[in-house]
Formats: sequence, structure tokens, C-alpha cells
Amino acid sequence: MCQRLGPIYLSSLINPYLCLLKVEDMHSVSNLSIHFTGEFIFDGITFNVDDRDRIGLVGKNGAGKSTLLKILAGQIEPNEGTIASPDGDTVGYLPQELKVESDTTVFKEALHAFDELKKLEKQIHAITTDISTRQDYESASYMKQIEKLNELNDRFNLKGGHNIEGDTEKVLLGLGFNPEDFDQPVKIFSGGWQMRIELAKILLQRPDLLLLDEPTNHLDIVSIQWLEQFLKNYQGAVMLVSHDRAFLDNVTNRTIEITNKKIYDFSTSYSGYVKQREEIRQQQIAAYENQQKEVAQMERFIERFRYQANKASQVQSRVKMLEKMEEVEIDDKDTRHITFSFPPAPRSGKVVFEGQGVTKSFGDNLVLRGLDFIVERGDFVAFVGKNGEGKSTLSKIIVGDLDHQGEAKLGHNVKIGYYAQNQSELLEEEKTVFQTIDDEATGELRKKVKNILGGFLFSGDDLDKKVKVLSGGEKSRLALAKLLLEPVNLLVLDEPTNHLDMRSKDILKHALLRFDGTLIIVSHDRDFLHGLTNKIYEIKNHKINYFMGDVNEYLEKMKLETLDHLDLKERGTQGKKQKDKKPGKGKQEHLERKEKEKNLRKTKKQIEQYEAKIEALESEIEHMDEILSEPEKNAEKINSEGLYKKYEQKKKELAETMEKWEALHEQLESD
Repeated sequence: MCQRLGPIYLSSLINPYLCLLKVEDMHSVSNLSIHFTGEFIFDGITFNVDDRDRIGLVGKNGAGKSTLLKILAGQIEPNEGTIASPDGDTVGYLPQELKVESDTTVFKEALHAFDELKKLEKQIHAITTDISTRQDYESASYMKQIEKLNELNDRFNLKGGHNIEGDTEKVLLGLGFNPEDFDQPVKIFSGGWQMRIELAKILLQRPDLLLLDEPTNHLDIVSIQWLEQFLKNYQGAVMLVSHDRAFLDNVTNRTIEITNKKIYDFSTSYSGYVKQREEIRQQQIAAYENQQKEVAQMERFIERFRYQANKASQVQSRVKMLEKMEEVEIDDKDTRHITFSFPPAPRSGKVVFEGQGVTKSFGDNLVLRGLDFIVERGDFVAFVGKNGEGKSTLSKIIVGDLDHQGEAKLGHNVKIGYYAQNQSELLEEEKTVFQTIDDEATGELRKKVKNILGGFLFSGDDLDKKVKVLSGGEKSRLALAKLLLEPVNLLVLDEPTNHLDMRSKDILKHALLRFDGTLIIVSHDRDFLHGLTNKIYEIKNHKINYFMGDVNEYLEKMKLETLDHLDLKERGTQGKKQKDKKPGKGKQEHLERKEKEKNLRKTKKQIEQYEAKIEALESEIEHMDEILSEPEKNAEKINSEGLYKKYEQKKKELAETMEKWEALHEQLESD
């Protein structure tokens, strides 16, 4: 059985998941084992957590990451092992999902984080009153009270007791709440926003060990960046589970992998771990191959000299060596991953979607106001912004799922594939995996249902599982599979990576890069968006702001704008002056006519040049396709050369060249 060294005090603040554990001698895990239904999750693992560690806990789905966090938080008792920590240390734990029941406001709910501090404050007040009324200044009991008061004051100050309301406001604002939200009742907020409140409470408690299970699932990009900075400067230790590669790289300095019931401990962030882990596996393979050569040599010697008396001792020596030899083990590498590509997109008109004066309110809550924007064929657009600004709302308007004011028009021959943020929840729970796809497949696709499901890791008995028993990741994969049931030329994806592991996200990203239609995507995963989209539409204060470029460039620009308002103002003034200096209408028409005549003279030559360029670009893209089709194998090459971004640039360049080539042909025919 697991031994906990010292007494345990469990203080349940609002629910059993948000707790403080006081255990003498924790932060040290020794020979920990746990199994469910006889199958070990991990067996005899040992590690320490130092007070400034930032640990990323990784491993394939089902490896035991969440289980380990629950054990450290005191939610699950392991079968064997010891857990120890310094006396008085506290632990804060945020699970993946949590149902919150509260009748109070957001701000008052967050203040529950200081229940322990309020108890300290009462103790300090009681001791202060006692000391002020006593006159036995030299007695042992008086000195003991003085020592106790100093100890309590130190702890009160360390936990931020003198700035409770200010700290609460900072954390709530950092996690995306507006000041007007503070007095709103918790129960009117969605589950994702309620999880933010729980995260705020845990951060405000400042536990000595902070355990976070997928903390970014319910956060937008801005809030994730704030949380990164908070965790970097955090005074205690942090252990977290996340499928956000950028978040792990920006926060962690240590990675613990759970695999094959044991752990590997790396003093590096996630990207460094990936590289080192592969080096270890290659060393294991080399050691195994060398051992097999040695075994083969000894077996040949034994077989050759088995019956020769003068070699008997040498033969026996080798037999004993073989019996005692421990076989070198190669860690299993999980090679299962989703494999799919989107069907060729039917050609749409140049304008895929046009919005004019798009406005949407929910009662008195104005979300979008007077939006004017266009999405053109071949655009790969990311909708970004804080949660609640209207990204999902606008996505639903585009696909026709929400009524609105203003005009929202789809272009010629646009066929939509839509993945809603809660798409996995919309699946019919009583249907089997096979029925979910088979019931919607038509024509020749009905013959390929098993192949489609196989590409999303559903095979054998999995096909007969009911949707209601699937994990969050399995439901997400099944919902993605439904997008392949008919060819589309506009994909609208709202948070498609939630619940997907890193490998599945890489495969999805590669499939999208090869998609030859138009993409609109809502996502807070910077690593996933990097190199995928070429336009950013930021939804903020009911409006859309446009940014041409990659998500990392957008984030960098956003930081600069936040820090340098005066420079922005100056640039805005200069921009206005430049705008005023535009040539007049007559001169502009003359310049355009001259440019058109010049282009007509060169039409035939340009057509030949574009055809050569198209051929070269197609060859380059085909070569990149081969590399990107195996992201695990070619991870170093892909990352070092920025291949995703180059791939997207080449695709964009090819599309633009094709358009110009088509336009020149049309121009040649009309002349």
C-alpha cells in the first residue's frame, strides 16, 4: 500500500478537486505503482520535484498522465509506494473537466481562494489581542506567542495577504474576464469560463506544488500568453499536462515521459525531450543489434565445438553467458496515427464568402457589429481573439447556422464542411462508431466506410463501440472523419484540435496544408496555426481587424502595439498623409491603361514563363509532400528549415501563378 509520511489535512474549499494538501515530506515519489483491473498503469516509478521545477508530463493517451496528477493531488490512492514532501507544503490541482456549482458572483467566487488566509488572519488577530493584554513579557509562554505571531505573519505576507483584492483582479483580467464580468453570477457562464474561475482560484492560492491538467483547453491565445508569463515567474513548483507544444516549450524546463509503465526524466523542455528521446531509442537499437551479433557468434561457437572435448570448458562458459545475459529492450514506439487526406475540392468562384454589415446580438449582448469582409478562393484564414468576442458566432453565421442582421453571402458553387467546437458532443451517443459514418455515407463511399474509420484509428471491435463510451479524443477523431464523406471547397473548423494528441494534430495540419480549397479556422493553438494560415482576422470589440501573415508575426505585432501606442499613433498619421497623396482619378486611370497595354504585349511570353514556373512549383511541392507525410521521421528537418511555412508559401505562390496564367489565357482569347 502507499505510505504517506506524516499527517494529512484535506481542506475542500468549494469542491474536492480544488484542494490544499498539507503533508510532511512530499515532493518525493518513490517506487510508486498503480493498476486498474490487474493492468499496471505504472510500476515502481521514482522521481523528485524541486521547488522551482517546471515539469511537462508527457506520454501517449492512456499512459497515466492524469492518473499521476490525481495521485499527487490526493484524489487517488496508489497500490504501492511512498509520497513525501516538506512539512506544511501545499498542493493545488486543476483537473481537465470540472462541474462548478456556485450561487455567488465571479469575484466573490475567486475570493474563496483566500479561505486559508482568512483563517490565518483570524489567528494573527487573536494572538495580537492576547499579547497586547499580557504583562508577563519574559515568560516562556509569552515568547512562544511572539514566535507564533512572527511565523503566521511571515506566512500571511508570503501568500499575498495584504493585496487580496488587487491580486484577484489581476488574475481574473489575465485569464480573460472583463471588469463588468466580476459582479455577474458564476452560473451564467459556460463550462469553459467556469474552468477559468477555478484556475484563477488555484493560482491565487499560490500552492507550493501546482498541478494542471490541460490548462489551455479553455483559454484563448491572449490568456495562454498571460498564463505562460505567470507560470514562468511562479515561486513554487509546476507540473502540467498539455498537448500545446508551444505552451510546453515556453513554460517547462523539465519533461517526464510515462511509457511502458515506467518513466524517463529529461532536464529540458518538450522540443529538447523529443530530440533526446529519439537519440536514446537509437542507442537502444544499436545496443540491441550489437547484442544480437554477440549472441549469434556465441551460438555458432557452441554449435561448432559442442562435441569437441578440448573445447568443452569454453562451450560451457558461453552457454552460461547466454543464460545470464539480460536482453537489451527497445522501448515501444507508438506508430499508430491517423492517416487521411481531404477529397479534391470542387472549384468555387473567386469570392467564397462576403459579409456586409454583419451584426449579431444575443438579447442585450452585442457580439458583432457591422462587419464588412471577404474570403477569397484559396485563403487560409485564422479567426483569433479572446473567448467571447464572437469567433464561433461568426463561424456559425458563415455556415448558415445562426440568424443575424446584415448580408452574408456564399460565393458560386461553395460547398461547406463544418466542424463545430462542440462537434463531438453533437454525435448521437447510442449509435456505434460504424453507424455514425455509415448512416451519412452515400454512393461509392459506403464501400469505403471501414477504410475511412481505419484512417482515424477505428478498427475491429472499435467499430461496434457506442459513441457514449468513447473518450474525448476518440469522439474528436470520429467527428473529423465525418468531414470526408463528401468533397467540399470551404472548410470551417472551430477548435478542431481540442482533445487531439500531438501526433494527431500534426497529421491534421499536414492534411489541411494539402487541402486545395479555402480554410477558415478558429484555434488557440499557436504551434498548430504556425505555417498553416496566411491571413489573420482578429475579432475584437465587435469588429474585425485584418492582418496579412503568420500567427507568430501577428502575436509579435500585437505585443509591439500594446507597448508602443505613441509609435502607432505616429504611424497612423503618416499613413493618413500618404493616403492623401494618392494620384487623382484621371491620372490613376491613365496609369492603369498603360499598364494593361504593356501586359497585353507581353501576354504570350508571360504565359510561357508562368507555365515553366507552375511546373517547377508543382515539383517542389511534391518533394515537400513526401517529407511532410512522415512528420515524426522528418521532425528535425521540418522544424529546422521551417518547412510548414515554406510549404504554405509555395502553395500560395502556385495558386497565385495559376490565377495569373488563367487570366492571361482569358485575356489572350478576348483579344
